[in-house]
Amino acid sequence: MTLSSSLTGVLTPLPVLLPLLAAAACLVVGRRPRAQRLLALSALIAVVAISGILLFLADRDGTTAVQVGGWESPVGITLVVDRLSALMLVVSTIVLLAVMVYAVGQGIRDGSDDQPVSIFLPTYLALTAGICNAFLAGDLFNLYVGFEVLLAASFVLLTLGASADRVRAGVSYVMVSMVSSLIFLAGIGFAYAATGTLNLAQMALRMDTVPEGTRLAIFAVLLVAFGIKAAVFPLSAWLPDSYPTAPAPVTAVFAGLLTKVGVYAVIRAHTLLFPGGQLDNVLLICGLLTMIVGIFGAIAQSDIKRLLSFTLVSHIGYMIFGVALSTKSGLSGSVYYVAHHIIVQTTLFLVVGLIERQAGSSSLRRLGGLAAASPLLGVIFLIPALNLGGIPPFSGFIGKVALLQAGAAQGSALAWILVGGGTLTSLLTLYVVARVWTKAFWRPRADAPDGDLSDATPSALLDDSSDIDFATRESVGRMPVAMLVPTIALVGVGLALTVFAGRFIGISDRAAEDLQDRLVYITAVLGTTDDPVEAGR
Repeated sequence: MTLSSSLTGVLTPLPVLLPLLAAAACLVVGRRPRAQRLLALSALIAVVAISGILLFLADRDGTTAVQVGGWESPVGITLVVDRLSALMLVVSTIVLLAVMVYAVGQGIRDGSDDQPVSIFLPTYLALTAGICNAFLAGDLFNLYVGFEVLLAASFVLLTLGASADRVRAGVSYVMVSMVSSLIFLAGIGFAYAATGTLNLAQMALRMDTVPEGTRLAIFAVLLVAFGIKAAVFPLSAWLPDSYPTAPAPVTAVFAGLLTKVGVYAVIRAHTLLFPGGQLDNVLLICGLLTMIVGIFGAIAQSDIKRLLSFTLVSHIGYMIFGVALSTKSGLSGSVYYVAHHIIVQTTLFLVVGLIERQAGSSSLRRLGGLAAASPLLGVIFLIPALNLGGIPPFSGFIGKVALLQAGAAQGSALAWILVGGGTLTSLLTLYVVARVWTKAFWRPRADAPDGDLSDATPSALLDDSSDIDFATRESVGRMPVAMLVPTIALVGVGLALTVFAGRFIGISDRAAEDLQDRLVYITAVLGTTDDPVEAGR
Protein backbone atom coordinates (compact mmCIF):
# COMPACT_ATOMS: atom_id res chain seq x y z
CA MET A 1 0.00 0.00 0.00
CA THR A 2 1.43 3.37 -1.06
CA LEU A 3 1.65 6.42 1.16
CA SER A 4 -1.01 8.27 -0.86
CA SER A 5 -3.47 5.36 -0.67
CA SER A 6 -2.86 5.10 3.07
CA LEU A 7 -3.50 8.84 3.43
CA THR A 8 -6.69 8.53 1.37
CA GLY A 9 -7.80 5.63 3.56
CA VAL A 10 -7.35 7.72 6.70
CA LEU A 11 -9.01 10.86 5.32
CA THR A 12 -11.98 9.35 3.46
CA PRO A 13 -14.28 8.69 6.47
CA LEU A 14 -13.56 12.09 8.04
CA PRO A 15 -15.99 14.24 5.97
CA VAL A 16 -18.76 12.10 7.47
CA LEU A 17 -17.29 11.47 10.90
CA LEU A 18 -16.11 14.98 11.82
CA PRO A 19 -19.48 16.73 11.32
CA LEU A 20 -21.25 14.00 13.31
CA LEU A 21 -18.80 14.32 16.21
CA ALA A 22 -19.02 18.10 16.06
CA ALA A 23 -22.84 17.90 16.06
CA ALA A 24 -22.75 15.79 19.21
CA ALA A 25 -20.32 18.21 20.84
CA CYS A 26 -22.53 21.16 19.88
CA LEU A 27 -25.48 19.53 21.61
CA VAL A 28 -23.39 19.09 24.75
CA VAL A 29 -22.47 22.80 24.80
CA GLY A 30 -25.91 23.96 23.66
CA ARG A 31 -26.06 26.70 26.30
CA ARG A 32 -22.76 28.20 25.11
CA PRO A 33 -23.33 29.70 21.64
CA ARG A 34 -19.72 30.80 21.17
CA ALA A 35 -18.43 27.30 21.87
CA GLN A 36 -21.01 25.92 19.44
CA ARG A 37 -19.91 28.27 16.71
CA LEU A 38 -16.24 27.49 17.29
CA LEU A 39 -16.83 23.74 17.13
CA ALA A 40 -18.96 23.97 14.00
CA LEU A 41 -16.60 26.35 12.25
CA SER A 42 -13.56 24.25 13.08
CA ALA A 43 -15.23 21.06 11.86
CA LEU A 44 -16.32 22.56 8.54
CA ILE A 45 -12.94 24.19 7.88
CA ALA A 46 -11.32 20.82 8.51
CA VAL A 47 -13.78 19.08 6.17
CA VAL A 48 -13.10 21.62 3.41
CA ALA A 49 -9.34 21.05 3.77
CA ILE A 50 -9.76 17.26 3.80
CA SER A 51 -12.01 17.40 0.73
CA GLY A 52 -9.42 19.45 -1.12
CA ILE A 53 -6.72 16.90 -0.31
CA LEU A 54 -8.99 14.05 -1.43
CA LEU A 55 -9.66 15.81 -4.75
CA PHE A 56 -5.93 16.30 -5.31
CA LEU A 57 -5.17 12.65 -4.53
CA ALA A 58 -8.10 11.34 -6.59
CA ASP A 59 -7.14 13.45 -9.61
CA ARG A 60 -3.51 12.36 -9.33
CA ASP A 61 -3.87 8.71 -8.34
CA GLY A 62 -7.35 7.74 -9.50
CA THR A 63 -10.22 6.04 -7.67
CA THR A 64 -9.68 4.70 -4.16
CA ALA A 65 -12.03 2.57 -2.03
CA VAL A 66 -11.99 2.34 1.76
CA GLN A 67 -13.57 -0.55 3.63
CA VAL A 68 -15.01 0.79 6.89
CA GLY A 69 -14.41 -1.32 9.99
CA GLY A 70 -12.00 -3.70 8.28
CA TRP A 71 -14.72 -5.75 6.58
CA GLU A 72 -13.67 -6.72 3.09
CA SER A 73 -15.73 -5.66 0.10
CA PRO A 74 -18.46 -6.47 -0.85
CA VAL A 75 -19.57 -7.45 2.67
CA GLY A 76 -18.71 -4.28 4.59
CA ILE A 77 -19.52 -0.60 4.14
CA THR A 78 -17.48 0.81 1.28
CA LEU A 79 -16.62 4.47 0.82
CA VAL A 80 -15.32 5.40 -2.63
CA VAL A 81 -13.36 8.50 -3.61
CA ASP A 82 -13.14 9.17 -7.33
CA ARG A 83 -12.85 12.44 -9.23
CA LEU A 84 -16.61 12.98 -9.31
CA SER A 85 -17.26 12.34 -5.62
CA ALA A 86 -14.18 14.33 -4.56
CA LEU A 87 -15.16 17.32 -6.71
CA MET A 88 -18.69 17.24 -5.28
CA LEU A 89 -17.22 17.10 -1.77
CA VAL A 90 -15.03 20.15 -2.36
CA VAL A 91 -17.74 22.31 -3.90
CA SER A 92 -20.37 21.23 -1.36
CA THR A 93 -18.23 21.76 1.73
CA ILE A 94 -17.13 25.20 0.53
CA VAL A 95 -20.79 26.15 0.18
CA LEU A 96 -21.70 24.61 3.53
CA LEU A 97 -18.93 26.55 5.27
CA ALA A 98 -19.90 29.85 3.63
CA VAL A 99 -23.59 29.43 4.47
CA MET A 100 -22.82 28.55 8.08
CA VAL A 101 -20.75 31.72 8.51
CA TYR A 102 -23.59 33.67 6.87
CA ALA A 103 -26.12 32.10 9.24
CA VAL A 104 -24.01 33.00 12.27
CA GLY A 105 -23.74 36.55 10.96
CA GLN A 106 -27.49 36.71 10.57
CA GLY A 107 -27.93 35.57 14.14
CA ILE A 108 -29.34 32.29 12.80
CA ARG A 109 -32.75 33.86 12.77
CA ASP A 110 -34.98 35.41 10.18
CA GLY A 111 -37.64 37.61 11.64
CA SER A 112 -38.22 36.11 15.10
CA ASP A 113 -36.53 36.54 18.46
CA ASP A 114 -37.59 33.19 19.86
CA GLN A 115 -36.18 30.74 17.34
CA PRO A 116 -34.41 27.63 18.71
CA VAL A 117 -31.00 28.72 17.49
CA SER A 118 -29.14 26.25 19.73
CA ILE A 119 -30.40 23.37 17.57
CA PHE A 120 -29.44 24.96 14.26
CA LEU A 121 -25.72 24.15 14.21
CA PRO A 122 -26.00 20.50 15.35
CA THR A 123 -28.70 19.91 12.74
CA TYR A 124 -26.69 21.73 10.10
CA LEU A 125 -23.66 19.54 10.85
CA ALA A 126 -25.83 16.43 10.58
CA LEU A 127 -26.98 17.70 7.18
CA THR A 128 -23.32 18.09 6.20
CA ALA A 129 -22.59 14.51 7.23
CA GLY A 130 -25.54 13.23 5.21
CA ILE A 131 -24.42 15.08 2.08
CA CYS A 132 -20.84 13.83 2.39
CA ASN A 133 -22.03 10.29 3.07
CA ALA A 134 -24.20 10.33 -0.06
CA PHE A 135 -21.27 11.41 -2.23
CA LEU A 136 -18.90 8.77 -0.78
CA ALA A 137 -21.34 5.85 -0.54
CA GLY A 138 -20.12 2.72 -2.29
CA ASP A 139 -23.27 0.69 -1.72
CA LEU A 140 -26.89 1.40 -2.46
CA PHE A 141 -28.13 1.14 1.13
CA ASN A 142 -25.48 3.54 2.44
CA LEU A 143 -26.64 6.01 -0.22
CA TYR A 144 -30.16 5.55 1.15
CA VAL A 145 -28.88 6.25 4.67
CA GLY A 146 -27.29 9.49 3.44
CA PHE A 147 -30.62 10.57 1.95
CA GLU A 148 -32.46 9.77 5.18
CA VAL A 149 -30.00 11.78 7.26
CA LEU A 150 -30.64 14.64 4.85
CA LEU A 151 -34.39 14.23 5.25
CA ALA A 152 -34.30 14.28 9.05
CA ALA A 153 -32.00 17.31 9.21
CA SER A 154 -33.90 19.10 6.43
CA PHE A 155 -37.22 18.95 8.24
CA VAL A 156 -35.74 20.54 11.37
CA LEU A 157 -34.05 23.30 9.37
CA LEU A 158 -37.11 24.03 7.25
CA THR A 159 -39.36 24.45 10.27
CA LEU A 160 -37.06 26.60 12.44
CA GLY A 161 -39.25 29.11 14.22
CA ALA A 162 -42.35 26.93 13.82
CA SER A 163 -44.32 29.56 11.91
CA ALA A 164 -47.42 28.26 10.15
CA ASP A 165 -45.94 28.74 6.67
CA ARG A 166 -42.72 26.96 7.56
CA VAL A 167 -44.43 24.02 9.23
CA ARG A 168 -46.79 23.70 6.26
CA ALA A 169 -43.87 23.77 3.81
CA GLY A 170 -41.87 21.39 5.99
CA VAL A 171 -44.68 18.86 6.16
CA SER A 172 -45.13 19.05 2.39
CA TYR A 173 -41.39 18.57 1.87
CA VAL A 174 -41.23 15.62 4.26
CA MET A 175 -44.22 13.91 2.68
CA VAL A 176 -42.71 14.18 -0.80
CA SER A 177 -39.32 13.05 0.50
CA MET A 178 -40.87 10.08 2.28
CA VAL A 179 -42.59 9.00 -0.93
CA SER A 180 -39.23 9.29 -2.69
CA SER A 181 -37.54 7.31 0.08
CA LEU A 182 -40.17 4.55 -0.09
CA ILE A 183 -39.71 4.31 -3.86
CA PHE A 184 -35.93 4.25 -3.36
CA LEU A 185 -36.28 1.53 -0.73
CA ALA A 186 -38.42 -0.50 -3.15
CA GLY A 187 -35.76 -0.02 -5.81
CA ILE A 188 -33.11 -1.25 -3.38
CA GLY A 189 -35.22 -4.33 -2.66
CA PHE A 190 -35.70 -5.04 -6.37
CA ALA A 191 -31.98 -4.56 -7.08
CA TYR A 192 -31.01 -6.86 -4.21
CA ALA A 193 -33.52 -9.50 -5.30
CA ALA A 194 -32.09 -9.41 -8.82
CA THR A 195 -28.39 -9.33 -7.96
CA GLY A 196 -28.00 -10.55 -4.35
CA THR A 197 -25.83 -7.59 -3.35
CA LEU A 198 -26.03 -3.91 -2.44
CA ASN A 199 -22.38 -3.11 -3.18
CA LEU A 200 -22.45 -0.84 -6.24
CA ALA A 201 -19.37 -2.35 -7.88
CA GLN A 202 -20.54 -5.93 -7.45
CA MET A 203 -24.06 -4.96 -8.46
CA ALA A 204 -22.67 -3.41 -11.66
CA LEU A 205 -21.08 -6.76 -12.56
CA ARG A 206 -24.15 -8.80 -11.75
CA MET A 207 -26.64 -6.42 -13.35
CA ASP A 208 -25.27 -7.44 -16.75
CA THR A 209 -26.68 -10.93 -16.21
CA VAL A 210 -30.15 -9.71 -15.20
CA PRO A 211 -32.83 -9.97 -17.93
CA GLU A 212 -33.20 -6.73 -19.85
CA GLY A 213 -36.82 -6.12 -18.84
CA THR A 214 -36.05 -6.59 -15.14
CA ARG A 215 -32.99 -4.36 -15.40
CA LEU A 216 -35.03 -1.66 -17.13
CA ALA A 217 -37.75 -1.82 -14.45
CA ILE A 218 -35.20 -1.47 -11.62
CA PHE A 219 -33.58 1.48 -13.37
CA ALA A 220 -36.98 3.15 -13.84
CA VAL A 221 -37.85 2.78 -10.14
CA LEU A 222 -34.50 4.27 -9.06
CA LEU A 223 -34.83 7.11 -11.57
CA VAL A 224 -38.23 8.05 -10.15
CA ALA A 225 -36.77 8.13 -6.62
CA PHE A 226 -33.74 10.16 -7.66
CA GLY A 227 -35.83 12.35 -9.96
CA ILE A 228 -38.01 13.47 -7.06
CA LYS A 229 -34.94 14.40 -5.02
CA ALA A 230 -33.36 16.17 -8.00
CA ALA A 231 -36.64 18.00 -8.85
CA VAL A 232 -36.79 16.70 -12.42
CA PHE A 233 -40.08 17.44 -14.23
CA PRO A 234 -42.77 16.12 -13.74
CA LEU A 235 -41.54 15.36 -10.20
CA SER A 236 -40.55 18.94 -9.35
CA ALA A 237 -43.81 20.62 -8.29
CA TRP A 238 -42.93 20.33 -4.58
CA LEU A 239 -39.78 22.48 -4.68
CA PRO A 240 -40.98 26.08 -5.29
CA ASP A 241 -43.42 25.82 -2.37
CA SER A 242 -40.96 24.21 0.05
CA TYR A 243 -37.79 26.30 -0.11
CA PRO A 244 -38.84 29.99 -0.09
CA THR A 245 -40.48 29.89 3.36
CA ALA A 246 -37.30 28.83 5.19
CA PRO A 247 -34.70 31.22 6.65
CA ALA A 248 -32.33 32.62 4.01
CA PRO A 249 -29.31 30.41 4.92
CA VAL A 250 -31.45 27.27 4.92
CA THR A 251 -33.01 28.16 1.58
CA ALA A 252 -29.56 28.84 0.14
CA VAL A 253 -28.01 25.54 1.15
CA PHE A 254 -31.10 23.56 0.14
CA ALA A 255 -31.27 25.23 -3.27
CA GLY A 256 -27.57 24.88 -3.90
CA LEU A 257 -26.98 21.35 -2.67
CA LEU A 258 -29.88 19.04 -1.97
CA THR A 259 -31.15 18.70 -5.52
CA LYS A 260 -27.57 18.10 -6.69
CA VAL A 261 -27.32 15.06 -4.44
CA GLY A 262 -30.22 13.66 -6.46
CA VAL A 263 -28.46 14.56 -9.72
CA TYR A 264 -25.29 12.86 -8.43
CA ALA A 265 -27.31 9.70 -7.73
CA VAL A 266 -28.74 9.81 -11.28
CA ILE A 267 -25.23 10.13 -12.73
CA ARG A 268 -23.89 7.26 -10.63
CA ALA A 269 -26.79 4.91 -11.42
CA HIS A 270 -26.81 5.80 -15.12
CA THR A 271 -23.09 5.27 -15.68
CA LEU A 272 -22.24 2.47 -13.24
CA LEU A 273 -25.29 0.27 -12.86
CA PHE A 274 -27.26 0.83 -16.06
CA PRO A 275 -24.96 1.87 -18.91
CA GLY A 276 -26.16 1.52 -22.46
CA GLY A 277 -28.71 4.32 -22.69
CA GLN A 278 -31.88 2.31 -22.22
CA LEU A 279 -33.86 5.30 -20.92
CA ASP A 280 -31.81 8.10 -22.50
CA ASN A 281 -34.68 9.36 -24.66
CA VAL A 282 -36.96 9.52 -21.63
CA LEU A 283 -34.29 11.46 -19.73
CA LEU A 284 -33.78 13.83 -22.65
CA ILE A 285 -37.50 14.60 -22.80
CA CYS A 286 -37.62 15.10 -19.02
CA GLY A 287 -34.57 17.35 -19.24
CA LEU A 288 -36.20 19.48 -21.93
CA LEU A 289 -39.49 19.80 -20.02
CA THR A 290 -37.62 20.59 -16.80
CA MET A 291 -35.84 23.47 -18.54
CA ILE A 292 -38.92 24.92 -20.22
CA VAL A 293 -41.50 24.46 -17.46
CA GLY A 294 -39.08 25.74 -14.82
CA ILE A 295 -38.12 28.91 -16.64
CA PHE A 296 -41.71 29.77 -17.60
CA GLY A 297 -42.62 29.31 -13.95
CA ALA A 298 -39.87 31.76 -13.03
CA ILE A 299 -41.19 34.36 -15.47
CA ALA A 300 -44.56 34.32 -13.72
CA GLN A 301 -43.14 35.07 -10.23
CA SER A 302 -43.00 38.41 -8.44
CA ASP A 303 -41.10 37.19 -5.37
CA ILE A 304 -37.35 36.74 -5.89
CA LYS A 305 -37.15 33.62 -3.74
CA ARG A 306 -39.85 31.83 -5.69
CA LEU A 307 -38.40 33.11 -8.94
CA LEU A 308 -34.99 31.64 -8.10
CA SER A 309 -36.64 28.39 -6.97
CA PHE A 310 -38.13 28.00 -10.44
CA THR A 311 -34.80 28.82 -12.13
CA LEU A 312 -33.27 26.13 -9.91
CA VAL A 313 -35.72 23.60 -11.33
CA SER A 314 -35.06 24.86 -14.85
CA HIS A 315 -31.31 24.45 -14.68
CA ILE A 316 -31.55 20.90 -13.35
CA GLY A 317 -32.65 20.19 -16.92
CA TYR A 318 -29.20 21.09 -18.24
CA MET A 319 -27.58 18.51 -15.96
CA ILE A 320 -30.02 15.77 -16.96
CA PHE A 321 -29.44 16.73 -20.61
CA GLY A 322 -25.71 16.10 -20.28
CA VAL A 323 -26.18 12.77 -18.51
CA ALA A 324 -28.75 11.51 -21.04
CA LEU A 325 -26.39 12.11 -23.96
CA SER A 326 -24.28 9.17 -22.70
CA THR A 327 -21.11 10.68 -24.15
CA LYS A 328 -17.89 11.77 -22.52
CA SER A 329 -18.42 15.41 -23.52
CA GLY A 330 -21.99 15.34 -22.21
CA LEU A 331 -20.96 13.88 -18.86
CA SER A 332 -18.06 16.32 -18.58
CA GLY A 333 -20.34 19.27 -19.26
CA SER A 334 -22.88 17.98 -16.75
CA VAL A 335 -20.25 17.54 -14.01
CA TYR A 336 -18.89 21.04 -14.60
CA TYR A 337 -22.39 22.52 -14.68
CA VAL A 338 -23.33 20.85 -11.40
CA ALA A 339 -20.29 22.42 -9.70
CA HIS A 340 -21.05 25.81 -11.27
CA HIS A 341 -24.72 25.74 -10.33
CA ILE A 342 -24.11 24.76 -6.70
CA ILE A 343 -21.98 27.87 -6.25
CA VAL A 344 -24.07 30.35 -8.25
CA GLN A 345 -27.51 29.29 -7.00
CA THR A 346 -26.38 29.35 -3.38
CA THR A 347 -24.84 32.79 -3.85
CA LEU A 348 -28.04 34.21 -5.31
CA PHE A 349 -30.17 32.96 -2.41
CA LEU A 350 -27.69 34.47 0.05
CA VAL A 351 -27.97 37.75 -1.83
CA VAL A 352 -31.76 37.57 -1.46
CA GLY A 353 -31.24 37.29 2.29
CA LEU A 354 -29.16 40.48 2.12
CA ILE A 355 -31.90 42.16 0.07
CA GLU A 356 -34.41 41.32 2.80
CA ARG A 357 -32.04 42.77 5.39
CA GLN A 358 -31.49 45.91 3.34
CA ALA A 359 -35.06 46.56 2.15
CA GLY A 360 -37.34 44.41 4.30
CA SER A 361 -38.82 42.44 1.41
CA SER A 362 -38.04 40.07 -1.45
CA SER A 363 -41.11 41.02 -3.48
CA LEU A 364 -40.48 42.82 -6.77
CA ARG A 365 -43.68 44.77 -6.17
CA ARG A 366 -42.10 46.42 -3.14
CA LEU A 367 -38.46 46.79 -4.15
CA GLY A 368 -36.63 49.54 -5.96
CA GLY A 369 -33.55 51.73 -5.80
CA LEU A 370 -31.32 49.06 -4.28
CA ALA A 371 -28.39 49.86 -6.58
CA ALA A 372 -28.37 53.44 -5.30
CA ALA A 373 -29.01 52.44 -1.69
CA SER A 374 -26.25 49.82 -1.67
CA PRO A 375 -23.94 49.67 -4.72
CA LEU A 376 -22.08 46.73 -3.15
CA LEU A 377 -25.31 44.75 -2.94
CA GLY A 378 -25.94 45.55 -6.59
CA VAL A 379 -22.53 44.20 -7.61
CA ILE A 380 -22.77 40.98 -5.64
CA PHE A 381 -26.20 40.32 -7.16
CA LEU A 382 -25.26 41.25 -10.72
CA ILE A 383 -22.21 38.98 -11.05
CA PRO A 384 -23.88 35.66 -10.10
CA ALA A 385 -27.07 36.73 -11.91
CA LEU A 386 -25.15 37.21 -15.18
CA ASN A 387 -23.36 33.95 -14.44
CA LEU A 388 -26.68 32.13 -14.07
CA GLY A 389 -27.92 33.73 -17.28
CA GLY A 390 -24.92 32.38 -19.18
CA ILE A 391 -23.31 35.66 -20.21
CA PRO A 392 -19.73 35.20 -21.49
CA PRO A 393 -17.13 34.75 -20.16
CA PHE A 394 -18.70 33.45 -16.94
CA SER A 395 -18.75 29.78 -15.94
CA GLY A 396 -22.46 29.53 -16.74
CA PHE A 397 -21.66 30.36 -20.36
CA ILE A 398 -18.79 27.86 -20.43
CA GLY A 399 -20.92 25.07 -18.95
CA LYS A 400 -23.85 25.72 -21.28
CA VAL A 401 -21.64 25.87 -24.36
CA ALA A 402 -20.02 22.57 -23.34
CA LEU A 403 -23.43 20.93 -23.00
CA LEU A 404 -24.82 22.40 -26.22
CA GLN A 405 -21.71 21.33 -28.12
CA ALA A 406 -22.06 17.84 -26.67
CA GLY A 407 -25.68 17.74 -27.83
CA ALA A 408 -24.74 18.91 -31.32
CA ALA A 409 -21.94 16.33 -31.50
CA GLN A 410 -24.33 13.54 -30.49
CA GLY A 411 -26.40 14.58 -33.46
CA SER A 412 -29.76 12.92 -32.88
CA ALA A 413 -32.97 14.82 -33.61
CA LEU A 414 -33.91 14.81 -29.93
CA ALA A 415 -30.48 16.10 -28.95
CA TRP A 416 -30.85 18.99 -31.41
CA ILE A 417 -34.23 19.80 -29.90
CA LEU A 418 -32.54 19.92 -26.50
CA VAL A 419 -29.89 22.24 -27.93
CA GLY A 420 -32.66 24.58 -29.03
CA GLY A 421 -34.46 24.24 -25.70
CA GLY A 422 -31.26 24.90 -23.78
CA THR A 423 -30.57 28.03 -25.81
CA LEU A 424 -34.11 29.31 -25.27
CA THR A 425 -33.90 28.57 -21.54
CA SER A 426 -30.63 30.48 -21.30
CA LEU A 427 -32.14 33.53 -22.99
CA LEU A 428 -35.22 33.41 -20.78
CA THR A 429 -33.01 33.05 -17.69
CA LEU A 430 -31.22 36.20 -18.74
CA TYR A 431 -34.59 37.91 -19.13
CA VAL A 432 -35.66 36.80 -15.65
CA VAL A 433 -32.52 38.06 -13.87
CA ALA A 434 -32.62 41.27 -15.93
CA ARG A 435 -36.18 41.82 -14.75
CA VAL A 436 -35.05 41.45 -11.14
CA TRP A 437 -32.20 43.89 -11.78
CA THR A 438 -34.33 46.54 -13.43
CA LYS A 439 -37.17 46.35 -10.92
CA ALA A 440 -35.37 45.75 -7.64
CA PHE A 441 -32.12 47.61 -8.24
CA TRP A 442 -32.57 50.15 -11.00
CA ARG A 443 -36.02 51.74 -10.81
CA PRO A 444 -36.81 54.19 -7.98
CA ARG A 445 -38.65 52.62 -5.07
CA ALA A 446 -41.42 55.17 -5.45
CA ASP A 447 -42.24 53.59 -8.81
CA ALA A 448 -42.80 50.15 -7.30
CA PRO A 449 -46.52 49.29 -7.04
CA ASP A 450 -46.23 48.61 -3.30
CA GLY A 451 -43.02 50.52 -2.66
CA ASP A 452 -44.49 52.40 0.29
CA LEU A 453 -44.96 49.09 2.14
CA SER A 454 -41.41 47.79 1.76
CA ASP A 455 -40.17 49.07 5.07
CA ALA A 456 -43.29 48.02 6.94
CA THR A 457 -43.75 44.39 6.11
CA PRO A 458 -41.28 41.84 4.70
CA SER A 459 -43.37 39.81 2.29
CA ALA A 460 -41.22 36.74 2.66
CA LEU A 461 -41.81 36.59 6.41
CA LEU A 462 -45.07 38.26 7.30
CA ASP A 463 -48.61 38.30 6.01
CA ASP A 464 -49.68 41.33 4.01
CA SER A 465 -52.32 42.07 6.65
CA SER A 466 -49.78 42.16 9.47
CA ASP A 467 -49.50 45.37 11.47
CA ILE A 468 -45.96 44.69 12.71
CA ASP A 469 -43.68 47.66 12.07
CA PHE A 470 -40.69 45.96 10.52
CA ALA A 471 -38.97 49.29 10.04
CA THR A 472 -38.31 49.45 13.76
CA ARG A 473 -36.32 46.21 13.68
CA GLU A 474 -32.55 46.65 13.78
CA SER A 475 -32.05 44.10 11.01
CA VAL A 476 -33.65 46.23 8.28
CA GLY A 477 -31.22 48.48 6.44
CA ARG A 478 -28.19 46.71 7.85
CA MET A 479 -26.12 43.97 6.28
CA PRO A 480 -23.78 42.44 8.87
CA VAL A 481 -20.18 41.97 7.75
CA ALA A 482 -20.39 38.27 8.63
CA MET A 483 -23.22 37.96 6.09
CA LEU A 484 -21.47 39.99 3.40
CA VAL A 485 -18.09 38.27 3.62
CA PRO A 486 -19.24 34.68 2.85
CA THR A 487 -21.51 35.97 0.08
CA ILE A 488 -18.64 37.87 -1.52
CA ALA A 489 -16.42 34.82 -1.04
CA LEU A 490 -18.88 32.65 -2.98
CA VAL A 491 -19.02 35.28 -5.72
CA GLY A 492 -15.23 34.92 -5.84
CA VAL A 493 -15.48 31.11 -6.05
CA GLY A 494 -17.92 31.50 -8.96
CA LEU A 495 -15.43 33.77 -10.69
CA ALA A 496 -12.66 31.23 -9.99
CA LEU A 497 -14.67 28.64 -11.94
CA THR A 498 -14.36 31.07 -14.85
CA VAL A 499 -10.74 32.13 -14.43
CA PHE A 500 -9.54 28.56 -13.92
CA ALA A 501 -12.13 26.99 -16.20
CA GLY A 502 -9.46 25.04 -18.07
CA ARG A 503 -8.39 23.21 -14.92
CA PHE A 504 -11.92 22.53 -13.79
CA ILE A 505 -12.94 21.32 -17.24
CA GLY A 506 -9.87 19.08 -17.16
CA ILE A 507 -11.04 17.53 -13.89
CA SER A 508 -14.57 17.11 -15.23
CA ASP A 509 -13.18 15.52 -18.41
CA ARG A 510 -11.18 13.01 -16.40
CA ALA A 511 -14.18 12.38 -14.16
CA ALA A 512 -16.27 11.70 -17.27
CA GLU A 513 -13.64 9.24 -18.53
CA ASP A 514 -13.81 7.38 -15.22
CA LEU A 515 -17.60 7.34 -15.35
CA GLN A 516 -17.65 5.91 -18.86
CA ASP A 517 -15.06 3.25 -18.03
CA ARG A 518 -16.87 1.71 -15.08
CA LEU A 519 -14.17 -0.96 -14.71
CA VAL A 520 -12.06 1.74 -13.04
CA TYR A 521 -14.62 1.97 -10.23
CA ILE A 522 -15.20 -1.79 -10.05
CA THR A 523 -11.49 -2.60 -9.88
CA ALA A 524 -10.87 0.02 -7.17
CA VAL A 525 -13.62 -1.46 -4.98
CA LEU A 526 -13.30 -5.20 -5.64
CA GLY A 527 -9.66 -5.42 -6.70
CA THR A 528 -10.75 -7.32 -9.82
CA THR A 529 -13.16 -7.09 -12.70
CA ASP A 530 -14.57 -10.50 -11.79
CA ASP A 531 -17.23 -11.12 -9.15
CA PRO A 532 -15.19 -12.17 -6.08
CA VAL A 533 -18.08 -14.15 -4.60
CA GLU A 534 -18.72 -16.10 -7.79
CA ALA A 535 -14.99 -16.68 -8.29
CA GLY A 536 -14.69 -18.16 -4.80
CA ARG A 537 -17.37 -20.78 -5.35
